[in-house]
Amino acid sequence: MSNRTTIRVLAAVTALLTLGAGAGCSTSAGGADPERVDVVAAFYPLQFLAERIGGDAVRVTNLAKPGAEPHDLELNPSQVGQVSEAELIVYLKGFQPAVDDAVAQNGGDRAFDVTSVQPLLDASAGGHDHEGEEGHAEESGGKDPHVWLDPTRLAGIGDQLAQRLGKADAKHAADYTARAEALRADLTTLDGEFTHGLATCQRREIVTSHAAFGYLADRYQLDQVGITGLSPDVEPSPQRLAHAIEEAKEHHATTIFFETLVSPKVAETIAGQVGAKTAVLDPIEGLAAGSDGDYLSVMRTNLRTLQTALGCS
Repeated sequence: MSNRTTIRVLAAVTALLTLGAGAGCSTSAGGADPERVDVVAAFYPLQFLAERIGGDAVRVTNLAKPGAEPHDLELNPSQVGQVSEAELIVYLKGFQPAVDDAVAQNGGDRAFDVTSVQPLLDASAGGHDHEGEEGHAEESGGKDPHVWLDPTRLAGIGDQLAQRLGKADAKHAADYTARAEALRADLTTLDGEFTHGLATCQRREIVTSHAAFGYLADRYQLDQVGITGLSPDVEPSPQRLAHAIEEAKEHHATTIFFETLVSPKVAETIAGQVGAKTAVLDPIEGLAAGSDGDYLSVMRTNLRTLQTALGCS
């Protein structure tokens, strides 16, 4: 074999070894971007936290697409791969079964379950408990997953997320802590706006098509009357619908709330029966497609909507 041929063979072998090494790296949990921590967030509020606290030191992928209802998320093979390759997976156990399964199979010690920071309230907290409701009450052991609707609880999750990011990326640990403190200040301001804005109202009952507002009601002394329970996709029975109409009349409700990502049909039916109007109260499970808002702006829109509907001074 000539020297030239030998050189070509050695070059080819070196190239193959390099490709093989690159392929091996791509399947590890090292992340696709070596300069940033690869974070997978299960749905929007967790994406908001990761982006605010991570800043430019992280790359955040949201498994739930804008405009999609995140409860029933199904993961495609690419998304399962994102979970297995992420350096940190931020999720809420019991909220999205497909994510729970992917984390159980591929998450290992890279998974951060936010319920380990903020234990969930019972599904009946913040309002009435209705017998026979189906959906997430059963999936999550009778617990309400919508913990992010209390800004003070979300701040506590943010503090712990900063610690987890600091463990994954020690050189930026102080930055994560500082950004978590800045976010806590923003959430404390928001909490003060809600406390003050809902302090004096003619009514304190909120009739909602989806019983997602237990944390908000619990924090700000409101009474949630949920029509369909925790799952927005479950149609209420005729008996449940009739009961909700009676309750709305009893509480002199002037507004029946529905949410952005599901049909307003049930809310409109009840509103027509009791002579009320309908309005959007957003549980912020995800942003609407094309929205330029964020958690803080949507929460402030919710506050204005509640003040109008409840006759707050």
